[in-house]
Amino acid sequence: MKYSYQLFLLCFLLLAGCKQEQKDFVTTDFYATELFKDVQLQAVFKDSKTFVDLVPDRPYAELAAMYEAEKTAASFSLEDFVLTHFSDKFNSGQVIVTDTTKNMYEHISSMWGKLTRGPDTPVENSSRIALPFKYVVPGGRFREIYYWDSYFTIEGLLVDDQNELAKSMVDNFSFLIDSLGFIPNGTRNYYLTRSQPPFYALMVDAICRDDPEMFSEYFPYILKEYEFWMAGKKDVKGIYTPDKYVVRVGEDLFMNRYWDSGTTPRPESYKEDFHLASELSSSKEKTTLYTNMRSGAASGWDFSSRWYTRENDFGSTKTADILAVDLNCLLYFMEKSIAKGYALNEDAENQELFLSKAEERKTSIVKLFWKADDNYFYDYNYQQKDHARTPTLAGAFPLFFELASEEQAKGVRDKLMTNFLKDGGLVTTLEHSGQQWDAPNGWAPLQYMAVQGLLNYGYVEEAKTIMQRWLALNERVYKDTGKMMEKYNVEDISLLSGGGEYETQDGFGWTNGVALVFKKSLDDMEIDFILPPPPKAVIDSFEK
Repeated sequence: MKYSYQLFLLCFLLLAGCKQEQKDFVTTDFYATELFKDVQLQAVFKDSKTFVDLVPDRPYAELAAMYEAEKTAASFSLEDFVLTHFSDKFNSGQVIVTDTTKNMYEHISSMWGKLTRGPDTPVENSSRIALPFKYVVPGGRFREIYYWDSYFTIEGLLVDDQNELAKSMVDNFSFLIDSLGFIPNGTRNYYLTRSQPPFYALMVDAICRDDPEMFSEYFPYILKEYEFWMAGKKDVKGIYTPDKYVVRVGEDLFMNRYWDSGTTPRPESYKEDFHLASELSSSKEKTTLYTNMRSGAASGWDFSSRWYTRENDFGSTKTADILAVDLNCLLYFMEKSIAKGYALNEDAENQELFLSKAEERKTSIVKLFWKADDNYFYDYNYQQKDHARTPTLAGAFPLFFELASEEQAKGVRDKLMTNFLKDGGLVTTLEHSGQQWDAPNGWAPLQYMAVQGLLNYGYVEEAKTIMQRWLALNERVYKDTGKMMEKYNVEDISLLSGGGEYETQDGFGWTNGVALVFKKSLDDMEIDFILPPPPKAVIDSFEK
């Protein structure tokens, strides 16, 4: 299987134009042209992402030159120019229609085919990065594969016995690591300056549960992704100074941050970033803001008060100044996975090296991120040399990876059930900022990480309560709308979610995956599915 996989990739790369052309996506100049800027700033399309996903009828350079030559004519219309020369080549043509005879879980199972794409044929001048295997897209405006979304989708596919599709998704990520050196935020050229929370090792772990020997096939890619995330290590100078994704926190101790190498507005959110920066006077300030906005997108939490250094101030977003607790837990798991790979290769020296790295990171996580006066894990602002401003659901990640002590786990449990638990599940943060990764919204991947973390420490009843409430909300919205949503309002379960740069999307890959996992978990626990009791009653029961 390994050799046929490599042969397939070689043939695909040759058809797509070889590895170097894949890397050249990132050097495209179109996003710096006046044509691109004018289309985005004049809001020809309501959603900035629409334009960057359209395919031009000729090379970008030709269109940019045509625009400069024609735009001063009295009869010129920018909208007509765009509609004439750009088109949507990737509309699947599938309209998602809910079958009212199906319950929510049957609907989810029927959705996999509607959300499946690939293998891709390379399309000339497209922003899309073609993939060699089938994959599941999230849904809505997200019509390409996304990195961390896919882990939760994969877990749902495995519950639904879609093992081959789950594996082909991981094979696509292996292809990206092999051809690009990392996994981008999503498979578009405008995402090639950043990655996302590195869940690849967890994906491999998931598909290898029933076939542990298959792990060796993916080990080289885990190692290569780790090298990407640690790329700045050799260039970091003083204590608490960064380089790329790495920050030195001790003489020979390094932690990680979310970071994006771009210094301009995000192409897919150009007008939003540009207008936010227009209030700043210097180009240096604008560049810093763009870096932090891009880094926030790299975190997957775009956007959230999690990254604010001042309450209720979106412009104070400082993602690149923050050591993220979730990211470092994921790097810990990656180091453990690499140690496992070396053990399978009977390389005891490197196995011990990576076990040591993992143990050092574990020590740093439980020390640096633990805020004793709040009994909870916080991000750490290395510029301010203090914990970040506010608690978030990212503080549950150390429980998922079993890094917390029993006492720390109890503190996290108490915080989750007392402060974060709402009628519809766990709220993402405790702040109502208007951003989508804040109250009142809850997101499927964070429910999943928190629930599994609680189960790891024996907090079964608490985990059941969260799963019950989340699924009850999912079912209510499905009954009312016939849709699975990207996010949900967990505070007022009579309302849909809101906030952020774009409208709430339906589909939706990771919500589908988590719903199936939770349903199976509850069925395996042999409990009846019931509506949640009022929050206070649950909290009082814990105190007793």
